Amino acid sequence: MAETLYEKLKHYDKTMLPMHMPGHKRNSALSGAGGYLKGLSADCDITEIEGFDNLAEPEGILRSVKERAAALWHSEDAYLLVNGSTCGILAGIYAAVRRGETVIAARNCHKSVYNGLRLTDAKVTYLLPERDTDTGACGPVTPETVEKALRTSPEARLVIITSPTYEGVISDVEGICRVAHARGVPVLVDSAHGAHLGFGAFFKSAAACGADLVVQSLHKTLPSLTQTAMAHRSGTLISGEAYKEALNLFQTSSPSYLLLASIEGCIGLLEQKGEELFQNWQAALEEFYTLAGGLKHLTVIGAKTEEKMPFARDLSKLIVSTAGTNLTGTLLMERLRTEYRIEAEMAAEQYLIAMTGMGDTKESLRRFANALSELDEKCRPAPKKEIIYPAVPGLRYTAAEALDMPSEECHVEKSVARTAAEYVWAYPPGIPLLVPGEEISEEMVRFLLQKEESGVRLHRTGGDGKERGKVRVVR
Repeated sequence: MAETLYEKLKHYDKTMLPMHMPGHKRNSALSGAGGYLKGLSADCDITEIEGFDNLAEPEGILRSVKERAAALWHSEDAYLLVNGSTCGILAGIYAAVRRGETVIAARNCHKSVYNGLRLTDAKVTYLLPERDTDTGACGPVTPETVEKALRTSPEARLVIITSPTYEGVISDVEGICRVAHARGVPVLVDSAHGAHLGFGAFFKSAAACGADLVVQSLHKTLPSLTQTAMAHRSGTLISGEAYKEALNLFQTSSPSYLLLASIEGCIGLLEQKGEELFQNWQAALEEFYTLAGGLKHLTVIGAKTEEKMPFARDLSKLIVSTAGTNLTGTLLMERLRTEYRIEAEMAAEQYLIAMTGMGDTKESLRRFANALSELDEKCRPAPKKEIIYPAVPGLRYTAAEALDMPSEECHVEKSVARTAAEYVWAYPPGIPLLVPGEEISEEMVRFLLQKEESGVRLHRTGGDGKERGKVRVVR
């Protein structure tokens, strides 16, 4: 009989070093004297019974948790999310945009943003961030880019950006909000990877920068269970009533009190011991970057003291570049797993992401640094591979329109000049490379093939059972 999921979880090798989310890093001792991370189990699992409040209409203990969260993150109102950041983003778009209206969105947004745009049949003006020369990942969105887009699309009802990105890139949220607010347009920030911002010496949070709606995943970097998140709303450009109503459409009507207790426990820990815990985390990061500064072939972005960062970056995301070596990001990830019992977060063609969280320690990051040092000694220099990143494809239809059209599958190589009828993305991070309604260019085809050749697994709408090497196009 095949091993059950429960058995796999119980028997999973706990000596594996988790350089990935969730932020507690399986360190149940992190939850302090209350021990919420360890104590939440079936004997605490209830429903909305008397005395435990109602998530859809909180008036008691859950309302208190919301108010404490708003005070911590400096927002006017906070919302507890047990369906991850995804439901908060879907609700934000649904509350701010009427069917068929125009939205300005960064092209590197998570697929949940695209799903929200699809639900509202929104017309999209894309913002294309410049590429980071270190990794090829998207850089920040600038206020100037947003201002130009607002001039081009003055009818836009919402601006959506991601900050920080999966790679830790931080945009000038304050500047973007000034530009958008001058035209009466609200700003939604997907800050799923930035729940820790605004604490310790980390960058200012998007909520404190004036964003109208900020959605953040507590579980990614902080000590809270997977699937827990928060939304923060401020100002009058997105109605609180409209957002609450939309949230009740997308969030479960039977919330897990284990997850809610995890959110409350995390908030309590930040209130009581946050300063000390953030100092410990940052001290561990500083030591790691010092150790990584001696690598000869692999490069940890931000580790060289003489290196000038081209833009703001959250250094809790450890970006290891393999460019100019005989390794790809995917090969480095595999070797860390098999040779050093270290599981990283994500690998791309020429870099790897290792995520740190509050549960990391100096010991855990030393172990990672030592593994990189040994692999660096085994590396060989190799010519840098040039990756051609495609421009934003031409849009022939909205995603909703294209998904309703007759379609057929064809080999990716033969899809040039056809119109995409499905999403294609790498997961993680879940950012669509191809969106329904877009024209498939020759450079996009080369880009998709290059990703698969380097070991990056691409996913298509509909998931399992879809043949690799093919794409669905409008007939």
